[in-house]
Amino acid sequence: MIQRDLHSRVLEYQKIFPVVAILGPRQCGKSTLAKMLISKDSSFVYLDLERYSDLNKLENPELFFRNNQDKNLCIDEIQLKPDLFSSLRWVVDEDRRNGKFLILGSASRDLIQKSSESLAGRIGYIELTPFNRHELQENHEFDFNKHWLRGGYPDSYLQHTEQAGSIWRENFIRTFIERDLPQLGIRISSLNIRRLLSMCAHNQGQILNSSKLGESLGTNYHTVQNYLTLLEQVFIIRTLKPYFPNIKKRIIKAPKVYVRDSGVLHSLLNIENMNDLLGHPVFGSSWEGYCLENIVSSLSDWQAYYYRTSSGNEIDLILEKGTRKVAVEFKASTAPHITKGIYQAMDDLGFDKLWVISPIGEAYSLNERIEVSPINNFLKSIKDN
Repeated sequence: MIQRDLHSRVLEYQKIFPVVAILGPRQCGKSTLAKMLISKDSSFVYLDLERYSDLNKLENPELFFRNNQDKNLCIDEIQLKPDLFSSLRWVVDEDRRNGKFLILGSASRDLIQKSSESLAGRIGYIELTPFNRHELQENHEFDFNKHWLRGGYPDSYLQHTEQAGSIWRENFIRTFIERDLPQLGIRISSLNIRRLLSMCAHNQGQILNSSKLGESLGTNYHTVQNYLTLLEQVFIIRTLKPYFPNIKKRIIKAPKVYVRDSGVLHSLLNIENMNDLLGHPVFGSSWEGYCLENIVSSLSDWQAYYYRTSSGNEIDLILEKGTRKVAVEFKASTAPHITKGIYQAMDDLGFDKLWVISPIGEAYSLNERIEVSPINNFLKSIKDN
């Protein structure tokens, strides 16, 4: 069993909030984490709302909660019954015992909206991602190439062959489009969603041009924006906002777009093995997205941006937390070349140091301003300082 980094945070939140919500994409390990947390606590009753018998138990939620008022409750796939939040409110207000409810679900408009309205001040949110590098390195025989190629979904990474992993990911994408989105109340053509995801994959790490995507889909700018917002709410894509410093430069204002899981990205591009990836035009962008996702999900209390001017000065990632600011560049090379535009961007923003994340074994200094590092060294340095 692979220990998740968020295990201790969930325990901490259960001491602070009556309701703790673990949100994340389907099949990322939410149920497994919850069962690990409650396995030694006999006070917990577990309900999986994808099971018809458990869903029926909540047809009269008031009666069910009163019959189990001395119990703690773990409710899985709660997005299937979003009206439950209004009932949770009065239960919590009658018994403000912290840690009473552990709820799990894929993010949706209904889930976020109703919980925010009904449980403000009573609920703590935690986002669970697929396996990150640290979790696998700490708990499992880690294979860097496999993690990059297959991504972090447990049932993808742990498959016994590349072909099995590829088959799992393709079925995951199809099920997500054809079943999961409709269950969340999202009524969009499955063909359009598949095409949009494929276009996002081909534009991995690029500036988002919603008008161009709309033309390709035969729709308009606003419809594409709505689709992308939905895909971001269910953790399939990530948009990275531009950084707006108070300087007299023409800044690119559109976000960058990424397919969050590298395995899903590669399946959308029909990349089946490392040789396919090494020879594919998306190779560098895949590395950027892989590193970005591992860094941003591991440093969830930092704000993340990118910086680019109309003249081409750019930094791939700017991390900000309070007064701390960190500049990061991604290079899929063991001997990265730092362009004049990167140095100019550092000067624009006043950065004395830039981290360059590359697929290398040991960190080294390129010069007094540039530190080339593997991703794990970078994360350890940021967390320790």
